[in-house]
Amino acid sequence: MFMDIDYMIIGSGLAGLNFAYYCEKHDKSFIVIDQPSRSSSLVAGGMYNPVVLKRFTSIWKSREQIDLAIPIYKELEIKFGVRFLYETQLYRKFASVEEQNNWFYACDQPDLAPFLNINLMKSISDTITSEYGFGEVFNTGFLDVKKFVLCYQYYLAEKKILIRDSFAYDRLIVDGERFHYKDIKAKHLIFAEGFSMFQNPYFNNLPLDGTKGELLIVRIPDLELKYIVKSSVFIIPLGNDLYKVGATYDWKDKTDLPTVEAKRELINGLQKLIGSDFEIIEHLAGVRPTVKDRKPLVGRHFEHENMYLLNGLGTRGVLLGPFLAKSLFDSIEQKTDLDPNIDIKRYYKKMQLGKLRKK
Repeated sequence: MFMDIDYMIIGSGLAGLNFAYYCEKHDKSFIVIDQPSRSSSLVAGGMYNPVVLKRFTSIWKSREQIDLAIPIYKELEIKFGVRFLYETQLYRKFASVEEQNNWFYACDQPDLAPFLNINLMKSISDTITSEYGFGEVFNTGFLDVKKFVLCYQYYLAEKKILIRDSFAYDRLIVDGERFHYKDIKAKHLIFAEGFSMFQNPYFNNLPLDGTKGELLIVRIPDLELKYIVKSSVFIIPLGNDLYKVGATYDWKDKTDLPTVEAKRELINGLQKLIGSDFEIIEHLAGVRPTVKDRKPLVGRHFEHENMYLLNGLGTRGVLLGPFLAKSLFDSIEQKTDLDPNIDIKRYYKKMQLGKLRKK
């Protein structure tokens, strides 16, 4: 007996779950297939903000992303009866007069002005100080991504629409109108696998270049910090004297094993930031799904009409996840065009792969 559905979603990280949200919102039948332990979302930092804090530039479509994502997460908190979204101030520690000047320049830019406080903070904590002060960023916070993902997975499992298993590509049959996979028939197939995409024979020719990130969970009893602080590392308050410290960037190592080198880097960064002793509780690592041109990979396969990719969320998955999922869902259901910045057509054209069909 075949299960005949609208969507088969491969992947249950931020990308796949946000797409599942839109399916359910619009009464589309779907099923999610994934081996949950493989998701890099489970070890994500979870911080969100509308500004690139290294260069003080705006992220792509920042206002649209925030206005879409935050209400969705709040809606799902109510739905699941669990809190995982924390809206809190973020302060950027300045290391020089030059950084101060760059901040003031950014405050004058129309796309950045709504998100930056032109009035600098001299101090935010007795144990976190800076000769050059701190800049406050608005519309910031963090998502407890692990809690969000596990709650959503549990919800889908209870509804019997989550299959906890690796996807076997050799069991997929493409007949033009339906995708057949074991006892499932689906009109549309969405691959939202994160870095595991390199194993996908349909999309592994696209330039997904995973970036390994590592972070620490530490206990600091006397810090009493209520805000996110960013310097060479970020520190996020988790409650009960626990803090998340991250993150490293490694473009060569593609494993999810914690390393001594990254641990040392994070410890050094934390010691420079705070004047308190700390205890390391946990050391986590994962590979982010990043792309060489720093833009997401979204869109239809060049050959298979109803096969789609939703990937490349990188380090900003908390905000990008809902935005990209909606963009792809609307492009399928309402025949809207994807933004050229995210559409995988940009690579298919370069590779001269097939003749892309018009919608």
